Amino acid sequence: MTLGAAALLLPSRALAQDALDSGDTSWILTSTALVLFMTLPGLALFYGGLVRTKNVLSVLMQCLVLAALMSVVWLVVGYSLSFDGTGMSAGVVNASSFIGGLSKIFLRGIDGSTLSGTIPEALFFAFQMTFAIITPALIVGAFAERMKFSAVLLFSTLWLLFVYAPICHMTWGGEGGLFADWGVFDFAGGIVVHITAGVAALVACVMIGAREGYPKLPMPPHNLTMTVTGTAMLWVGWFGFNAGSALAANGDAAMALVVTHISASTATLTWMGIEWLRHGKPSVLGAATGSIAGLAAVTPASGFIGPVGGVAIGFASGVVCYLAATSLKRSMGYDDSLDVFGVHGVGGFVGIMLAAVFASSVFGGNQGDLAIGAQLWVQFKAAAITIVYTAGMSFGLLKLVDVTTGLRVDEGAEKTGLDLSLHDETGYNL
Repeated sequence: MTLGAAALLLPSRALAQDALDSGDTSWILTSTALVLFMTLPGLALFYGGLVRTKNVLSVLMQCLVLAALMSVVWLVVGYSLSFDGTGMSAGVVNASSFIGGLSKIFLRGIDGSTLSGTIPEALFFAFQMTFAIITPALIVGAFAERMKFSAVLLFSTLWLLFVYAPICHMTWGGEGGLFADWGVFDFAGGIVVHITAGVAALVACVMIGAREGYPKLPMPPHNLTMTVTGTAMLWVGWFGFNAGSALAANGDAAMALVVTHISASTATLTWMGIEWLRHGKPSVLGAATGSIAGLAAVTPASGFIGPVGGVAIGFASGVVCYLAATSLKRSMGYDDSLDVFGVHGVGGFVGIMLAAVFASSVFGGNQGDLAIGAQLWVQFKAAAITIVYTAGMSFGLLKLVDVTTGLRVDEGAEKTGLDLSLHDETGYNL
């Protein structure tokens, strides 16, 4: 069952035919912990190792505090804007097709006995909260080492409400949601998480500008041991991200786990192989980045495809994301510090489009005799609208933050490093 399908089972109180399933509940409890583990400490360590020594604490701080801030925002209004289906009706396009209502603010009307399908709605809230945490945290990698901490917090809050919530609602909010009614395939967040984060990252790094000295000065990762540790945590946590999105302990969850692992493995080998052929040596950084590309790309397709699809998406993401993070970035000249757009934005789009192909039973998917051409058009329309909306809204929000707090630290603070200039601390006592 996809998140979108599960959202159809979201009454304010449990219906008579609904019954709590302890197996499903146990699995989603576990998955919720796994997805939170992806941000804390997985993403924090992955990003922390990739920046320079003088900025490691700033990245760790951003991931830590965003996890706390996004959780509160999600409780207050984010969940309601994403999953309150008041006024929604299948096939009817109205305001409720684009954004949810306010009946679920502060989890109003929801207690331990309220069900969402076969799990407590409070648990569905918590599981979705972990997605709302990691998505803005992903964007941090694009403007690492140069954005004000206050600006990060303000932008992330506004972005969650004005970008993430409506895209989430349209995709996963249930019948009546624009993308849901089109029948879009987005099992665990290719559109909702990776395309939105990747596009916002590109807009942010262009608007803020490159780091001082980029690209002339070398800016190598300061601690690849930390990055590989974070990569491993992300890989394991992704099982909760994708397999948990079945919202049940069943065969769909099992296959989602399998194809997630296969895609990551294939993309790791692909990226490593490209580097080996081009440069004569494989790099740890390349293998780690390739694995994340494979994980991001398979996310939207994971509940619809079989192992063949996992291999194909892993290979495609390894090649395309490698080119985006190297050749495209160099030719365009933007400083996406940690390749958020190249890996997540591009990888998410690759996965969204290939989901329409490999979901077909011809390739081992579970969608029967799928009309691939028609589904490709649905996927493209939803992705294109998401790209345009995310880019425009992110631009506007960044402009607003710039006139409110300013976006970028001054040249002296950037030269000193954000650890000392913003937090008066250092990551290492040397």
